[in-house]
Amino acid sequence: MAFTLTPTTSIRWMPGDRSRFPASFPARGRKRGVVAAADETKDGTTSFSPFNFVTDNPSSRGAIQLPESPAEDGNVGQMLYRIEDKGKEYGSYVKAGKFRWFVRETGSSERSRGTIVFVHGAPTQSYSYRVVMAQMADAGFHCFAPDWIGFGFSDKPQPGYGFSYTEDAYHEEFDKILEALNLTSPFTLVVQGFLVGSFGLTWAIKNSSRISDLVILNSPVTSSSPIPSLFQQLRFPLLGEFTCQNAVMAERFIEAGSAYVLKLEKADVYRLPYLSSGGPGFALLEAARKANFKDVASRIADGFSSGRWDKRILVAWGISDKYLSRSEAEEFQRNNPSIVKLNIIEGAGHMPQEDWPEKVVGALKAFL
Repeated sequence: MAFTLTPTTSIRWMPGDRSRFPASFPARGRKRGVVAAADETKDGTTSFSPFNFVTDNPSSRGAIQLPESPAEDGNVGQMLYRIEDKGKEYGSYVKAGKFRWFVRETGSSERSRGTIVFVHGAPTQSYSYRVVMAQMADAGFHCFAPDWIGFGFSDKPQPGYGFSYTEDAYHEEFDKILEALNLTSPFTLVVQGFLVGSFGLTWAIKNSSRISDLVILNSPVTSSSPIPSLFQQLRFPLLGEFTCQNAVMAERFIEAGSAYVLKLEKADVYRLPYLSSGGPGFALLEAARKANFKDVASRIADGFSSGRWDKRILVAWGISDKYLSRSEAEEFQRNNPSIVKLNIIEGAGHMPQEDWPEKVVGALKAFL
């Protein structure tokens, strides 16, 4: 768990103060001003640093403060009490195999135009799809979005005790949750993000008969896809252990890849799992250290290329992504131009479903 020591040596957490942002700003967030959410390198790319969140991030800069007395509001227990019931919209727990998954569900199979399964990336959770799921249900679709094992509100087994956090282990457990949800007919798979998001794409390559259509939101899809510095830091001894226990890591990662700053109520949800225990951080650490990012990206690029994949693919790409450039999506489309449709989402960053869900819904409706 991330912490600082106060002058009285007590460990303290303070919730971020969003009061300085005008209330008239858009609901999805506020455009960045002079202060950046991440360092920019000389070539203009974004660098994530776990050591900067106290001073350079408009959203989480107030998350850790040095109160004058230990009796002030803002300790871990008070923060958890304030936010512990947040972020579980449309969700329930489903037992599949040995583990309990948190799964969001909207719509109904009785009057369904089709089933959509939404898969999130690291270090986030299915909460990012809540608005898209609600609107797609209104359009007649039956939607599911699980939190991967180790993430969000799903079980977080200790590494080495029942779950290995490898790509194959995730594929095996994903099969089990699909079976538990009785998803036997081909469905539309929507995937976004790094690491476990990529595992969703490699699962699709191995299970193409179970997929009717594929939708890819900003994800590493070429052999040259860059690896964000967060995942590089996780692979270093000691630095990785420190980074994975930074409770504002997820919101920092989201904001660093976006043109917007998260509102407090959204940041609370992304922060909650990492604030509640060390389990999610160590799960992320284990998965990141065991993954071969370059190999996974290369297999994704090859697996969806011409002659290897014949199901329709929509690539809906937030053009303001600070991790993955537009050229990534364009290269992916060139590798299978008759199958891949590219839809550029203006104003959205690395997580278009969070930055601008209405545009994602529009792209999905037009495609499906």
